Amino acid sequence: MRPFDPLFRNADLATIAGNFWKRPELESRWPVTDSFYEPEPGIQVLVRVQNPSAGTAPRGEVILAHGLEGSSESGYARSMAAAALEAGFVVHRYNMRGCGGSPWNPKANYHSGQTEDLLLIARERRKASGLPLFLVGYSLGGNMVLKLAGELGEEGSGLLDGVCSVSAPIDLGASVDSLARPRNYIYQRRFVKRLKERVLRRHAQAPDLYPLEPLRKVHSVRDFDHNYTAKIFGFGTADRYYHTQSSRQFLERIRVPTLMLHAKDDPMVPYSSYQHPAVGANPKVRLVALDYGGHLGFLAKGGDRFWLDHALRDWMLETLST
Repeated sequence: MRPFDPLFRNADLATIAGNFWKRPELESRWPVTDSFYEPEPGIQVLVRVQNPSAGTAPRGEVILAHGLEGSSESGYARSMAAAALEAGFVVHRYNMRGCGGSPWNPKANYHSGQTEDLLLIARERRKASGLPLFLVGYSLGGNMVLKLAGELGEEGSGLLDGVCSVSAPIDLGASVDSLARPRNYIYQRRFVKRLKERVLRRHAQAPDLYPLEPLRKVHSVRDFDHNYTAKIFGFGTADRYYHTQSSRQFLERIRVPTLMLHAKDDPMVPYSSYQHPAVGANPKVRLVALDYGGHLGFLAKGGDRFWLDHALRDWMLETLST
């Protein structure tokens, strides 16, 4: 993997810059086709599909899974799409239930371990094209793709050619606790604001799922998960939600090539989460832990600004050649 020369060695600057940095324009060069998948009756998820330039035979397909309150339009998804399209991959930018352009109804909600929709899309794509297939997940989406690979076990090798996670909260409870630290106030406030806005938008359509009264008790992501996520999905409590849906407990069962990319200075996802026996014991799992990069903020010096996209692309190409 090519060396990473960070543009920022301050974790917060890296995180914030990575979120706001302008990404490549996609649509004029690679037209978008919107596909809708129906994992349950009445529930649809939007996947934005782009094909390599005309005359280029696709070498594989990649499904991108966004993070908490993100979408197919998140910067990291757009720049990775450009890198993958340049390399000859068909790109599917997946919007989780109720995110981006995915239609919403009372059942169209998502959580950190909701793998069934992603599995449906992967199976449909494998059946339709037969091309090599990769999953790439960012933050919450990273936890999701790792969990899915572990859930599939031996079956995964017949469906997936590789899985990549970036800044994944593989121990959800530890990450939520880290987010609650005073130094992370700005990130916590941003997430809580957006989650509360979701409740306010959806209360009129589903007052039983999104009652307003618990909002007064929501001051953190953990509070939101305890009062809303855990109740909506039947986990009971936030702690049970985190325990059952963290991908860390599924890592030992992964049987496809897997790249986990993480920055040791990530302000939201503690590096200690990755000091788990399965990370080193499973030969299919490779952890690349960088000293710098923040949370999804792997911007590099020089012309190779979007180092992360090129690193993931190179890994997928290398995996196909072995």
